[in-house]
Amino acid sequence: MSRKDSIDSLFLKKPVANASSAAKSPDRVRTGAISAMGSSLHEMAENAKQATKLQQQLAEGEAVISIDASSIDSSKIADRIPIDIDPDFDALVESIAEHGQQVPILVRPNPQVSGRFQIAYGRRRLKAAEKLGRPVRAIVRSLSDSQLYIAQGRENLDRKDLSFIEKAFFAKNLEENGCDRATIISALATDKADVSRYIAIARQLPEDLVKFIGPAPKAGRARWMALVEHLATPDRVTAAYELLSRYSEERLGSDARLDSILRALNETVKKNRVAKAESWKIPSGKRGARIESKAGKTTIIFEDKAVPDFALFVSGKLDELYKEFREYRGEGDKL
Repeated sequence: MSRKDSIDSLFLKKPVANASSAAKSPDRVRTGAISAMGSSLHEMAENAKQATKLQQQLAEGEAVISIDASSIDSSKIADRIPIDIDPDFDALVESIAEHGQQVPILVRPNPQVSGRFQIAYGRRRLKAAEKLGRPVRAIVRSLSDSQLYIAQGRENLDRKDLSFIEKAFFAKNLEENGCDRATIISALATDKADVSRYIAIARQLPEDLVKFIGPAPKAGRARWMALVEHLATPDRVTAAYELLSRYSEERLGSDARLDSILRALNETVKKNRVAKAESWKIPSGKRGARIESKAGKTTIIFEDKAVPDFALFVSGKLDELYKEFREYRGEGDKL
């Protein structure tokens, strides 16, 4: 039995999906009644898909019970990046309000606090129940920390997949909390190389800045790597925060925020690369040298035809010229 089959057997009790069922449909823009209807259909489809799993769990003594939503704590490892504009969640709330919660969440007894629970998966359903002021339907199962994280990650992959940056920070947070690579690989259903790439990206990005941007579900590794390169200096990081505060006020979506900040930072880089050039002319009026300032560097290019051997003469005087320059600035012989 493969690792994936073992995990499914242990936690999800569901048949292994074939290649065609694993394919994801392209993103669609849904609003209003269409969005609510789509969410309702999705909830009913999830109910049908998980009927076998629930029957097996009930047969094994795992009952679905109602729990006060306020008694359920979050997992200490975050996997989702919260967003302030989420039409899909609003539609989910409407669906549960009209049809009830069809698919239960999974929780475990909180190992630190007696009488409380800790969620493994189903955060959006829990949040919807809290918003509606209803108890949440849940399966309670004893899970170790590693089992909780694997169930948490696998449920995300089976339902609404994590975006690239959510996977990156989920992997990083798991590692920082002592999980070994085998657990992280199982939680994300990926391989060792991908986990290394996820963690490398997450370590190079300020987490609070990423939360400003949001999950950006359409963005892959290339766009986040481009952001890493743009944030190479402290002044660019400061500029990024300023831009994001403005995008938040404009209520741009997550992918739009990332696109906008990449364009803005790219324009800044282009402007810094534009050379500021001046010319030095000899008494005859001919240009003897061109002075260019670009990207924090200044270059003097001598015209050999107009001032032959002058560049060598100047280079031989650099020590003397630098000493004169320091005296001019009042620095004298100070180091």
